[in-house]
Parts: sequence; structure tokens; C-alpha cells
Amino acid sequence: MNTENNHNIVVEVETNYIEGQSEPDNERYVFSYTITIRNEGGQPAQLLSRHWIITDAHGNIQEVKGEGVVGEQPHLNPGEGFQYTSGAMISTPVGSMRGTYQMVADDGDEFDAEIPPFTLAIPRTLH
Repeated sequence: MNTENNHNIVVEVETNYIEGQSEPDNERYVFSYTITIRNEGGQPAQLLSRHWIITDAHGNIQEVKGEGVVGEQPHLNPGEGFQYTSGAMISTPVGSMRGTYQMVADDGDEFDAEIPPFTLAIPRTLH
């Protein structure tokens, strides 16, 4: 796997707490997250799969692996972006997510695009 190349996939995240689907009394906290993936490199690339690591405040880890995102494997030319919204459920009011997207460039080069760690938190739980 070659990492010294012109691949530059930028990942941005926005999160929301979904109060209507959450049940704090049952240790069920539901969050949505909107991901924007942008190809800022010089090489077209396609997202093949994802690997998420979701951690709650007790240190419990859920790993999620699967093909594509929201049923798609977007192909991004340089300068193009793709946005989708998905969700996660954890058993504490605060948690975090991080991961990677497994990508393949049009030249056949496979690489991972890093998903920077982000926090899942009920509003007003973090000061």
C-alpha cells in the first residue's frame, strides 16, 4: 500500500442528538452524524468500505465494518464531494467515534482515508 501519493480525502462531521429516539432511562442514546467526504487530491478515488470504532463513556467499543456508506460506494473525482447522514446508538450520554474509509484510486492504488475522532454528546453535557 503506497501512502506517498497524491491522495487527499478530507472528512468533515456534524453530529446531532436525537432526543425522540433516545431512552436515557434504558441507557439508550441515539445520535445522527452527517459526513462530508471531499477529494482534494489529484487522483479520482472510490470509497469501497468503512470501519468505525464507536466508544461510549464506559470504554465499551463497538466496531462496525461494511461495504460502502448508506448503500453507496461513491466515486469522487478531484474536487468532488459526497455527503450522507447515518446514526449510532450508545449506552452513555457522551461517546466518540473514529474510523477509516477504505478507498481505491482509479490507478488501482488502495489506501485508507482517516475519519478524525469526533464526540457524540447530549447538548449541555459538555461544558
